[in-house]
Amino acid sequence: MDTEAPLLQLSGVSKRFAAPGPEGASLPILQDISLEVRAGESLALVGPSGSGKSTLLHIIGTLERPDTGQVRLSGRDLAKLTDLELAEVRNRDLGFVFQAHYLLPQCTVLENVLVPTLALRPNPPHTDVVPRAEQLLNRLGLGDRLSHRPGELSGGERQRVAVARALINRPKLLLADEPTGSLDQDSARELATLLKDLNREAGVALIVVTHSLELAAGMGQILRLSQRRLVPGATTLPGTGATTSA
Repeated sequence: MDTEAPLLQLSGVSKRFAAPGPEGASLPILQDISLEVRAGESLALVGPSGSGKSTLLHIIGTLERPDTGQVRLSGRDLAKLTDLELAEVRNRDLGFVFQAHYLLPQCTVLENVLVPTLALRPNPPHTDVVPRAEQLLNRLGLGDRLSHRPGELSGGERQRVAVARALINRPKLLLADEPTGSLDQDSARELATLLKDLNREAGVALIVVTHSLELAAGMGQILRLSQRRLVPGATTLPGTGATTSA
């Protein structure tokens, strides 16, 4: 019997956004979402465009607050934290990879990976951040690109730098929003394999929002958002043999 407490726990999460038209009108985006993720697990969030996948990921990542419901990370109720405390959670406990890499064009690859360490207190918190950044970049096949700038890299290489940056502070949970969406097929497949390997090797929990059935099928679990809810039961994804459950 698994008695391990969830790393991430969502209970009854709902979210609405302001709608055009009469003042006070709003559109429901998410309704009564409950979810548990344990350390080292991986899952994909799939569903049609506009179904609320990215909104749910942003709520998990503390970039947005739910209107109702509770989000707990490592047992902490995130609604009870101050903005400063939430910023520390984002920096220490969470790693983010987006479809756009958001690298700083004026900085080298190594400097971009080290950016999240600048916010840690005391600064620097330890002396191994540069060796760790170099180790990550070597692991990602970028050991010969440390002094290059983003403009000198391919799209796949820039996204791998973004992955290294997301992992530099040893997060407990890695959140990836359409990480392969802007890549060619070969680069997308390479990044998908890399994310799965890192999830297994580093033991970091991984949640991926994706339209890629290939990427989704490689996750430990697939959850589908439809009509503002996580669809219950099992559904086969065409061409993959993978099943969703909620």
